[in-house]
Amino acid sequence: MTVPVPPLQIGPHTVDPPVVLAPMAGITNAPFRTLCREFSGGRGLFVSEMITSRALVERKDKTMRLVHFDAAEKPRSIQLYGVDPHTVGRAVRMIADEGLADHVDLNFGCPVPKVTRRGGGSALPYKRPLLRAILRAAVGNAGGLPVTMKMRKGIDDDHLTYLDAGRIAVDEGVAAIALHGRTAAQHYGGAADWRAIARLKEAVPEIPVLGNGDIWSADDAVRMLRETGCDGVVVGRGCLGRPWLFGDLVAAFDGRGPAGYARPSLREVADVMLRHAALLGEWLDDEPRGVIDFRKHVAWYTKGFSVGSPARRRLAVAASLAELAALLGELDLDQPWPDGADGPRGRTSGRSRVVLPDGWLADPQDATVPGREAEHDTSGG
Repeated sequence: MTVPVPPLQIGPHTVDPPVVLAPMAGITNAPFRTLCREFSGGRGLFVSEMITSRALVERKDKTMRLVHFDAAEKPRSIQLYGVDPHTVGRAVRMIADEGLADHVDLNFGCPVPKVTRRGGGSALPYKRPLLRAILRAAVGNAGGLPVTMKMRKGIDDDHLTYLDAGRIAVDEGVAAIALHGRTAAQHYGGAADWRAIARLKEAVPEIPVLGNGDIWSADDAVRMLRETGCDGVVVGRGCLGRPWLFGDLVAAFDGRGPAGYARPSLREVADVMLRHAALLGEWLDDEPRGVIDFRKHVAWYTKGFSVGSPARRRLAVAASLAELAALLGELDLDQPWPDGADGPRGRTSGRSRVVLPDGWLADPQDATVPGREAEHDTSGG
């Protein structure tokens, strides 16, 4: 990309560069958003973890913690999950009336069985009237807040929904759509289909389309925009253990290219790891809990470096910041950034089939709302 990329407009919010942190359960909490935002210089849009609409309406303690934003976060962005138009509408109205956020994103992309088996996430757009009802309730209760949606191509290759869902979204006043170029059946396996992102952009020229899937580096993001014509990118697994990727994206989309990319040494990575763990402890008001929560990030941060399995295992059971710092200090911290360290991280498996409610595929025009059990009383997914 030889020229700067234009900003993204989501309602009244200008997102420059057009880069969005994807909601990831257990990952994109306030501490991780802080790190990503710091590396980007405050530029981009950083979305909360997925919040269950019923849990928000019922003010569950865990959920109310998850919707807390740092004062520096502007705009504040919440992703909601729900299957009942009435409950989703109440949740969006609560967000608008109480000033909890500046933007609401709706989750129709989650592929995990505990969500799809109840008709939620990436299973729901198959029921076109139900999708329309949820979008109408969300937009109608948003009080001027922009509402966006994130989705997948469909349930599987025989049940693609993204083009129909895109047109429904336009009809109902959704401000932008993000498409993960995989089906629910693919889960995170195989390669993302960027051609589907291009087709969606052609099908819904009225609103911005953002591409998601297999963005492991800033160069991948540039290539996605060039190949698909999408208006921006959503980065998920590519930033696991790489919060500085958002600084690289700013450099790329400003037209500065690889010269502005971070190539941290292991010493610099270790400093980020310690800060991440410390931020988690502050957020949880419990240092040991923060370090324990950080453990899942160890392998992602150290990927590509010469850190043996025994050392990784010790780091992944550290119980305090002091222990984590001591263990990091035992590593060869002078290692430079390794070649090929930007590859896949996180889940990479596919699934042979998608777990769905009995009879779910029988009638795509069925508007029946799934039972209350489809909305857990806790958030995440």
